[in-house]
Amino acid sequence: MTHRAGPETKSSGSSAAFPEVAEPELRRVQDTIITWFEEAARDLPWRHPNTSAWAILVSEIMSQQTPVSRVEPRWRAWMDRWPTPADLAAASTAEVLHAWDRLGYPRRALRLQEAAEVIAADLDNQVPETTEELERLPGIGSYTAAAVSSFAFGRKTTVLDTNVRRVLIRLFAGRERPTTSPGRKETAWASGFVPEDKHVEWNAGVMEFGALVCTARNPDCPACPLQDICMWNQLGRPASATKPKTQKWAGTDRQLRGAIMDVLKAAHAAGDDRHGVSLDVFTTSVTDFDPTLAESLAESTAAAVARVRELSADKDRISRLITDLVTDGLAQQIDGRLALPNR
Repeated sequence: MTHRAGPETKSSGSSAAFPEVAEPELRRVQDTIITWFEEAARDLPWRHPNTSAWAILVSEIMSQQTPVSRVEPRWRAWMDRWPTPADLAAASTAEVLHAWDRLGYPRRALRLQEAAEVIAADLDNQVPETTEELERLPGIGSYTAAAVSSFAFGRKTTVLDTNVRRVLIRLFAGRERPTTSPGRKETAWASGFVPEDKHVEWNAGVMEFGALVCTARNPDCPACPLQDICMWNQLGRPASATKPKTQKWAGTDRQLRGAIMDVLKAAHAAGDDRHGVSLDVFTTSVTDFDPTLAESLAESTAAAVARVRELSADKDRISRLITDLVTDGLAQQIDGRLALPNR
């Protein structure tokens, strides 16, 4: 396969969104990445031989927008508790959300349980192999489907996460970073780089290379074995015209939602959620707050409540976020009390 035109394309730098790449250059990149991965890959438990497809699916869902260092201990505990889809499908939603702990974006836990229910009920407790079948599962998008199909079943797919996209865009297109999400042209372009042989190692290797060397911030270009042919490096590592959007945390609704969820998880662990936590502990003003409301709670639950009240005294805001949590299926409200879903 021929992918890069000659010097004209090269001299135009990033003017071509997805330039062609010559076979010798592509082969050099493929061989280098695969060899590098064999030597530098992190020893992650879901990469071990005989890891089940279900375990790999769980790792992929947990790793979305979450550092591996936070994922690994949660993944190990999760797999010990729910080693098959049927195990997770039979669990209570409250237990699932509590076990999700502080991985963030807890709706991922709900979607994972929904996928487990489908796998257990309709697929004989077996994770499907193809991207098409995987994408039919609740909460499974194109990236996750391609990753599971590749890493669990060895199928040739195009795994295109942010790390992979950044490496390819820098190497071949000379741009600092890709767009927010890949379109059809970029997906088709990237699929042409996946080798017929060792495509699993290529998918994992490019992803790992973007996580450890060609990082979003402070890439280690001096240590890069491809720096001599990297278009972005050759162009002087030009900065992107637009700055990436950074997600704030302090003071945001996300932070406050997380704090409210922490109350419900603490109450669940302490047994305070048999009848739920009174909404009054969240929304009563400082002047009207009855201290006995908190005194009736376990110490851990009371501390979590105090954190919510410390973050915001806006009754309307807290009420709105509680309504959102109930709507999203992350909480249930009964008779003026709030708890994790009980199903």
